[in-house]
Parts: sequence; C-alpha cells; structure tokens
Amino acid sequence: MKNIAFRHFIPAIIWFFIVLVLICMPQQDVPEPQGWGEWLKKMHIDKFVHAGMFGMLSLLWMLPFRRSSKESAQKRKWFFIIALSTSFWGLATECIQIALPPRTFDWLDWAADASGVLLMWMISKKYLLSSPKVHAQNLH
Repeated sequence: MKNIAFRHFIPAIIWFFIVLVLICMPQQDVPEPQGWGEWLKKMHIDKFVHAGMFGMLSLLWMLPFRRSSKESAQKRKWFFIIALSTSFWGLATECIQIALPPRTFDWLDWAADASGVLLMWMISKKYLLSSPKVHAQNLH
C-alpha cells in the first residue's frame, strides 16, 4: 500500500489556516451583509457558516484518502478519525477565542462546527466510500 502524496493535502492545509484566521478575526471585523443583517441574525446564519467551514475542512482532509488505494475499511477508519479530529478542532477554536477579547467561547458555535462535520462524515461515508477507486493511480 502506497502513502498518499503530501500535495493532496495542500487544499486541506490551506483551508485549515483560512478557518483559523476567520475564527481569530475580531468580532467587529466580521462583515455583515447590508440590508439583511437583522433577518440573518434571527436565522442564526453564523451557525450555518460554522457548519459549512468545518464540514468543508473535514471533506478536504477526507478526499485524499478517498482517492487512495487503501481498503474501504481503512478509509472508513480514517474518515472517522478525521471527523473526530475536526470536531475537536472546532472545540479548540472556541477555547482559542477566550484569549481573544471581545471573542468568547460559544457552545452553540461548537455544536454548529460538529454538526457540519457530522453531516459531511455521513455524506462522505455514503458517497465517497461507495464509489469505485478513482484516481488512485494519479496519487504519486
């Protein structure tokens, strides 16, 4: 079994740092859409943003494994490890925000992060593992 080339993890690494920058951004610098502000606040759109950011992060880490020559059981194991790790990273980012006033720890933000990861994990298990090995020969 061959290792997965580092270059296949570059999108995940880049997205990891984008998420870190966004999470650490001062609250007053987070842009709000003009005209829709109150409506979006009532819809808690920021929770959907959290779910999307962390769901995408987990997907980008899973994709290199999906394309690998690893057996389905190994891929499933890695998908679970990635989902768990990404969820814990969401919790860690909330802890980081404690040190960045006026940002604060928010359990609902972490729940949104974990929900996005859980959704992506379920989708990935269903669609990425059931597909035939694609691009395995292009990994190296």
